[in-house]
Amino acid sequence: MSEAERADLRNPAHRPTADDIRALAGPSTPHFALQIRNRIAALIERLPADDPAHVEGQRQIARLNDLARHTGDPRGPGPSGPDPLAGP
Repeated sequence: MSEAERADLRNPAHRPTADDIRALAGPSTPHFALQIRNRIAALIERLPADDPAHVEGQRQIARLNDLARHTGDPRGPGPSGPDPLAGP
């Protein structure tokens, strides 16, 4: 997976829907959570704050930020290190 988008979603004429956001965020794993978060943020940045897709996007971004903090290892968290979401 890369930061590349589906061309139809990035087309300025296309208005993203809440279903578009859910489809993008649904299959996320800890490994790809931050990439998907960035893709959702790019999709909703031009939408008004009260747009249903923007609201769903913000909800999914929060979920993906939380997911990114997990290792995905069923044995539990490994040794703690720097927070990947912390700013400089």
